[in-house]
Amino acid sequence: MDKKINIGITDANRQKVAEGLSKLLADEYVLVTKTRNAHWNVVGIDFADKHKLFEDQYNKINEYIDDIAERVRILGHYPPSNMSSFLKLSELDENLSGPNTSSAFIQILLDDHETIIRYMRGLINPFNDQYDDAGNADFITMLVEEHEKLAWFLRAHVL
Repeated sequence: MDKKINIGITDANRQKVAEGLSKLLADEYVLVTKTRNAHWNVVGIDFADKHKLFEDQYNKINEYIDDIAERVRILGHYPPSNMSSFLKLSELDENLSGPNTSSAFIQILLDDHETIIRYMRGLINPFNDQYDDAGNADFITMLVEEHEKLAWFLRAHVL
């Protein structure tokens, strides 16, 4: 059994932050799965370039996934860790419908990044102001910046 956590955040507030992070983790997991799908299945004249772009992106997202799950554990909770949990919690649709072209994949992934960015922006003030967790507010702020950069890279490919 874990020792009682005494990090200056109440049990109830740690629970609320863990719930917010767990939903984010689910969104990230769905996004990384869709990005891998794009990496594996993209076709077209720009295959090599987009295959590499999607690989770079899913590698970054994998890092975020691990960091988020560890933040949940730091708070004394267990993160969701199976696909059914992720799909129940995620706001993202798991499907990549349409043609397997880079432009179709890029638009879907860009929309998902922007959805995640909006969700994270909504966590920053509550984490800091309501739940007394400046550390996770800062962590989420950093992730917003990371997702904005990934979204920018995708957006730069949209004509």
